[in-house]
Amino acid sequence: MHLDPHTMSDRSDDDNDTSLLTATKPKTKRPPLYKVLLLNDDFTPMEFVVHVLERFFGLNHAQAFEIMLTVHKKGLAVVGVFSHEIAETKVAQVMDFARRHQHPLQCTMEKEE
Repeated sequence: MHLDPHTMSDRSDDDNDTSLLTATKPKTKRPPLYKVLLLNDDFTPMEFVVHVLERFFGLNHAQAFEIMLTVHKKGLAVVGVFSHEIAETKVAQVMDFARRHQHPLQCTMEKEE
């Protein structure tokens, strides 16, 4: 096979382009996302958890029920992934709502890796 020097020089240009792209990528990176988690406890009624998921996370009954079962069986479940601000708001809303209903339901957030 005949290697055209011109093609080879094009190839090295491409390499330079990709290294440039990689170097500038962090600036265009999207802000980190946060997972919102519901934690299991032995006191919060299952119906209340389902209601919280429908109300604050816009899930339908079947989706909410599924996640509630996951929380119940595994001890926790990710209920959504949001920007920092929205995740923080959801956690606060859930915690506030649970407290007002005298339930010890815990909702937390962690940075998505």
